[in-house]
Amino acid sequence: LFLCYNGLIMKLSEELIWRGFKAETTINDFAALDERASKKFYLGADPSADSLTIGNLAALMMCACFVRHGYEPYLLVGGATGQIGDPKETGERDLKTLEEIEHNKNCIKRQMESIISADGAANTKNDGNPDNDHWQITMLDNYDWFKNINYLDFLRTVGKAFSMTQLLDRKFIQNRIGEGGSGISYAEFSYTLIQGYDFWHLNREYGIDLQLCGADQYGNAATGIRLINKFENKTADVWSTPLIIDPVTGRKFGKSEGNAVWLSSVDNGSGNYTGVFDFYQFWLNQPDTSVEYLLKIYTVYSKPEVESILAEHQSAPEKRFAQQALAKGVTEVVHGVTSAKAAINLTELLFGNKKIGMLSATEIEGIALLLPTLKLSDDRPKIALVEALVEAELASSKTEARQLIKQNAISINGEKITDDTLEIQSLAILKRGKNKFALVK
Repeated sequence: LFLCYNGLIMKLSEELIWRGFKAETTINDFAALDERASKKFYLGADPSADSLTIGNLAALMMCACFVRHGYEPYLLVGGATGQIGDPKETGERDLKTLEEIEHNKNCIKRQMESIISADGAANTKNDGNPDNDHWQITMLDNYDWFKNINYLDFLRTVGKAFSMTQLLDRKFIQNRIGEGGSGISYAEFSYTLIQGYDFWHLNREYGIDLQLCGADQYGNAATGIRLINKFENKTADVWSTPLIIDPVTGRKFGKSEGNAVWLSSVDNGSGNYTGVFDFYQFWLNQPDTSVEYLLKIYTVYSKPEVESILAEHQSAPEKRFAQQALAKGVTEVVHGVTSAKAAINLTELLFGNKKIGMLSATEIEGIALLLPTLKLSDDRPKIALVEALVEAELASSKTEARQLIKQNAISINGEKITDDTLEIQSLAILKRGKNKFALVK
């Protein structure tokens, strides 16, 4: 199966390399991916938080690439492995309660399904091949098979298949138990065997012989290959994608680095969310040096489309055309076309030349989904600015609201306000400082 972009044919192996979705792999001949007999893969994610991050999104975008080329996706949420915690190089993870794990599972499952869907990044409607039916997503939870496994049986089969020398050779193990290391619990030390068992189980039950993962999971993923070789006398492979590095900080995109951009746009209970507008702004503010790299990874734009975007950007870099295309493309994948349009409109209202009176009723409703919104009505035809600032949580009290107005920190529809007795009785965007906003409608 090939994807056809404006008359140009691109194979899966070519698109993976072009987009940068290639780190360590057991596959020597990349072209073998194009004609693989079994076109099934699985990707796993542990429920360590109630939202995925843009670090996880990169792996999901790689999965979507496989799906667009006819592969059948199996997405695993680690209800069992989440009870242990994927080992970090720096120290033990805090154990989650079973209630937290269940909550987190449900949250990230919805995110994974949304992105790897026919309406998301795995959209095949315009791939030039009308016969390329989109596979149904199969969602899995490894707790479903681990809850009935006998500990002694696990040690006799899986434990006996590995030597301590092999396990101790892992880099993160060496860092944890070496000089200056924090040590490692037996639970986290065993994590790789549990993930390896997942691959073996899925190979037996579903015929899956390809695991996709981030580069930091390659060693754990490869553990499953050994079990499949030993007990099934079959071959299996792992394909990993590089960890995505923040070009500004030099750190990887992810929650463990303290710089997380979350895929959830609402608070699911733990504060792990990034609003749609802030999400859009994150991509819009990326530097020129990294925008091509990010366009390939985080959007579904084709190669000719990316080349066209970059050419237009180069003709007038100050207009930041590539960043606009990047922000639009990623926001559409994660939050949908309607939310992306609302973020674009709001950006043009706040930082561009668009006036609020130019927006349609539908566009206003879209923006209302992105900002704290106060509603005027027949019962409340107007509201004092001071009260509006407090109600919209742009000020903690009326005293602070008056102080902010006095300091020229408040504007309405782009105009600075100095009158603390002002009343609002029509559509208005309130702004405090540089990046706090609310809507009155």
